[in-house]
Amino acid sequence: MTGRLQGKVAIVTGAGSVGPGWGNGRAIACRFAQEGARVFAVDLDPASMEETVSLVRESGGEILTHRADVTASDAVRDMVQACLDAWGRVDILVNNVGGSRKGGPVDLDEAGWDRQIDFNLKSVYLGCRHVLPVMTRQGGGAIVNIASTSGIRWTGSAQVGYASAKAGVIQLSRVVALEYAKQKIRCNTVIPGQMHTPMVEARLAGQRAGGDVQALLAQRQSRIPLPFMGDGRDTANAALFLASDEARFITAAEIVVDGGMSARCD
Repeated sequence: MTGRLQGKVAIVTGAGSVGPGWGNGRAIACRFAQEGARVFAVDLDPASMEETVSLVRESGGEILTHRADVTASDAVRDMVQACLDAWGRVDILVNNVGGSRKGGPVDLDEAGWDRQIDFNLKSVYLGCRHVLPVMTRQGGGAIVNIASTSGIRWTGSAQVGYASAKAGVIQLSRVVALEYAKQKIRCNTVIPGQMHTPMVEARLAGQRAGGDVQALLAQRQSRIPLPFMGDGRDTANAALFLASDEARFITAAEIVVDGGMSARCD
């Protein structure tokens, strides 16, 4: 059976993970490879991609890794060129890098604000900036940007930089989609909710629950109508659909992957 991404080249940023398990980037890289894509996996920490590479190769997929700081324009330009040098094209770009920092406008200092905007929004802008000319020359492509329900709702914690940046990702995607529709380049957004990814154990529990992982998980689960919490594989399946030809008539759209959380009014 031919995979849904057979013969396509996909750049996936943030393809590592802060710990064992299914982070969004790792899951996307693995899922795309399972469907026949050649995955150009990018992360600032090469060691974090070792498990991703092992999982892809165990499934018989193709993957190359590249270290890059996706908040730096020259690094993103070189990332795209490295992919072209290796495989000659870029059919899919997944801008997945991001992370939250707590604090409202008073608590989050200006340096923290700038870092949140760079990390979560500028990284997406730069990915699009350097890939769009390539896709235009090729005659088409698909971009999937990963946002967050924090960009559309209050999700229980003041994180004004993160929320603002993720809201920006959604609108950036719409603008790109409409500007480049005639060039057959689609751009859509996946909006994950409160997923159980390795980030929960590695960072969030310490920030919000005094290190008590189970307390944080219970707190997050209480907001989700479905009786379980999703993980990076759920994000990956949504990204796969949007990147595939099955979504050929879908652009400037968002898929919310949150178990119904953002539809609640409490």
